[in-house]
Amino acid sequence: MSYLASLHGWSWLGAAVGLVWSLGLTLVVLRLPRNREPGLAERVGPYVRDTARASKLLARTDPGGVSVGLGRIFAPVVKDLGGWVERILGGATSVRKRLERAGLPGDVERFRAEQVIWGALGAAAGVVLGSFGVVARGVSPVQVVLLVFILAATGVVLRDQFLTRQATTREQRILTEFPTIAELLALAVGAGEGAVGALERVVRLSHGELSTELGRALSDARAGASLPVALQGVADRTGLVSLARFVDGIIVAVERGTPLGDVLRAQAQDVRETGRRTIMEEGGKKEIAMMVPVVFFVLPVTILFALYPGLAFLRVDV
Repeated sequence: MSYLASLHGWSWLGAAVGLVWSLGLTLVVLRLPRNREPGLAERVGPYVRDTARASKLLARTDPGGVSVGLGRIFAPVVKDLGGWVERILGGATSVRKRLERAGLPGDVERFRAEQVIWGALGAAAGVVLGSFGVVARGVSPVQVVLLVFILAATGVVLRDQFLTRQATTREQRILTEFPTIAELLALAVGAGEGAVGALERVVRLSHGELSTELGRALSDARAGASLPVALQGVADRTGLVSLARFVDGIIVAVERGTPLGDVLRAQAQDVRETGRRTIMEEGGKKEIAMMVPVVFFVLPVTILFALYPGLAFLRVDV
């Protein structure tokens, strides 16, 4: 309260007016003609497009609304902030690879915009917490600004970590589906289907992440790519070693004419053995982790219960 009393003439209305005025001045400065000059892609793009741009008179008009209007207003700002995040963090190749592994479009610019939105949400949470701290505890404005900055950076980093989690979760689902898909392919080939026919049958009858990837490979093959190249795209997008070996086996069998059914069965067995070995390794790690509560919590309590009656009996005798 003494800190608030020292701020003569300070009010929430004045602070809000100053904040709005500062934001307006910032937007005006950012959107000055010299600060929004078109880039190289915007200048060259109209001359290298394959088709002419459609007339705006024939375009479908949106009903409008507050959300659409706000989106159009803040979209350039979010784009600029996304570019700023890209220049600071970098790693566009890694982000694009993780987006492909997660089954998302490889649009790095959109991902950076999502990071900006997550950072803005973190900053908003920091403003709310900081305002509560100023009113209730008399926290210094410098600490509030530091809190807002930390929470904004945390939001940006959390979006990146969430993308990694999405990619890892999708790869685990692919590994779970992999042995069943391989055996279905082996059964279809053993029944007389060719490689393309077996893939089409399995994609039509199954559902899941791996089935979606195989369907994408078939689409690439129908679009003109060879089947080995289309299947190699599946291995490149996922980044799984076992799936890469599986694809290499199919490619070799298709190119050299070796029995495809035997190759698929052997690959499915290898995947199951790899999964069993992974489960055993994780079980060993969990067993070591379970020793921590046993040694530090259960064992001391057991010793206490074993020794306490004897110590109490000796105290009574004394």
